[in-house]
Amino acid sequence: MLDLRPIGYVIGLLVTILGGMMVFPLLLDLYDGKGEWPVFLESAVICLLAGGCLALTCANGIGRGLSIRQTFLLTTLVWVALPFFGAIPLMLGATELSFTDAFFEAMSGLTTTGSTVISGLDDLPRGLLLWRGILQWLGGIGIIVVAMVFLPELRVGGMQIFKSEAFDTMGKILPRAQEIAKQISVIYLVLTMVCALVYTVLGMGPFDALVHAMTTTSTGGFSNYDASFGTFSGPAEYAASFFMVAAALPFVRYVQMVNGQMTPLFRDSQIQTFLATIAVLVLVSAAVLVTIFPHHPEQAVREALFNIISIMSGTGYASVDYMQWGAFLIMIFFFIGLIGGCAGSTACSVKIFRYQLLFASIRVQVQRIRSPNGVFVPRYEGRPVTPDVLSSVISFFMFFVITLGIVAWALALTGLDFITAISGAATAVANIGPGLGDIIGPAGNFAPLNDTAKWILAIAMLIGRLELMAVYAILTVRFWRS
Repeated sequence: MLDLRPIGYVIGLLVTILGGMMVFPLLLDLYDGKGEWPVFLESAVICLLAGGCLALTCANGIGRGLSIRQTFLLTTLVWVALPFFGAIPLMLGATELSFTDAFFEAMSGLTTTGSTVISGLDDLPRGLLLWRGILQWLGGIGIIVVAMVFLPELRVGGMQIFKSEAFDTMGKILPRAQEIAKQISVIYLVLTMVCALVYTVLGMGPFDALVHAMTTTSTGGFSNYDASFGTFSGPAEYAASFFMVAAALPFVRYVQMVNGQMTPLFRDSQIQTFLATIAVLVLVSAAVLVTIFPHHPEQAVREALFNIISIMSGTGYASVDYMQWGAFLIMIFFFIGLIGGCAGSTACSVKIFRYQLLFASIRVQVQRIRSPNGVFVPRYEGRPVTPDVLSSVISFFMFFVITLGIVAWALALTGLDFITAISGAATAVANIGPGLGDIIGPAGNFAPLNDTAKWILAIAMLIGRLELMAVYAILTVRFWRS
């Protein structure tokens, strides 16, 4: 029988930590005198009591390490429990959201999707705005640890190819995964602080700089304003573009850099492909804006750079309503959201390395057709790719397309039009943020959708954030019979 005590212990600790983080918006509301601080006090007490009791109840089951089945279940249940408790301040506070809306917002925050159901952000108490930023910031560091520690061990979506890269090749410097996670956390914190400082220098107020730094480095995209990042057009867009790219790169490369290994950061084929793709897309988009629309060249490059990086990294900020840029660029925005950033970063979606492995496999198949007697092996960064990795990657692509189709079909059944359904499915499964169309596009939000559609999207966010198969595995009968 599956022992649930270690799972309950970890979830209890994390819920307790989540409750502790509510102290920061509580203190801010006390300082502002808005009268919202009791909301966070009540929410913190609920989280501390529930999480503490669960951890204490399950503490006698933590003697041994987690099995594979327990790890699969823990990885999924954590991302269900935390949005549940993270939604409490949103239901009790000035937003007074329904449970459905509050859970959707919290799930969007912790999965760093960035879709929102809240209108009137400009007038919300700062404590609630800070809480939304904290949810995304915690989700960003959480997904890095999941991607670097859990998913490679679970052999999910080809992530096992990074198991040796992250730990074995660095064994002489950092022999334990816990130490890597610790250094990644410090780097993540420093990157956030530097981003906030740069935003402040460029004219943002200290509070806006802090919240936007948290949602930039987490590639989350929550903003304090209904106009999103359009409130800060100008130099801040260049700064945000830089930090979104930095957050979308493999954090293990930063760990290596801190420990004196600069070469891997510059030789990583993921990073090279990611940056080259951005450069090409920005040049094409800027050329279209200058040619077809009355854009100054600098404005065209700046808006194309910011919005391309925002969507491709899954951050989801919008500085303009790119739905007005014509069908060609709208289709570019739809498809680049399905590319994503690098593995082991806060970025989301399919990830660059999976496309590299897919194209390597296709290239080898073409070579075998042309030379049936030849021996061809797909390679990634000069290393042979094992069949189990290729099988995992191809399975991921298959499940990604199937999931996208099922979610879009389910959304259409709730009464949504084709554009809203297909882009809503894509933005949820790929954890992008805004969709396309008048309702959920960059100028709208998800509030008009019915509750059924919001629950479908919330589930899709969870599935997409955990690389699909980590969730699907626990839905099989064999998993529970093993």
